[in-house]
Amino acid sequence: MESNQTWEIALLPKNKTVVGCKWVLKIKYNVDGTVERYKARSVTKGYTQTEDIDYLETFSPVAKMTTIRLLLSLDSIYKWELKQLNINNAFLHRELKEDTYMVAPPGLTSIQPGQVRKLKKALYGLKQASREWFAKHPFLFL
Repeated sequence: MESNQTWEIALLPKNKTVVGCKWVLKIKYNVDGTVERYKARSVTKGYTQTEDIDYLETFSPVAKMTTIRLLLSLDSIYKWELKQLNINNAFLHRELKEDTYMVAPPGLTSIQPGQVRKLKKALYGLKQASREWFAKHPFLFL
């Protein structure tokens, strides 16, 4: 996250609230059941955010199953080219519009009392994360 410049260390302004965070740990396995790697992700506790104070808008493009079936049927009839993609670290590449502050993830300590992480880029868990990502990649849903 530091090499991606996801946050910068800052002092919390008096009129701002701070969002908590936690680590989500997962073990990835190979097909044969052996451990491939250990994965750790810092996730914000976005449920503590307040609309119009911590964020302005949210958005998540969602397709109904009937729409997906219709598109797959049309693809089959008209022999369209169909592609699938998976985006790794999807929310970690879009800059935030709002000033959002997060406590240091557990295990990371601040240099001075009152220091927090000012998020420069969206993280998983933020209410506005999917909106920011979609604003950068709208062509994926055309």
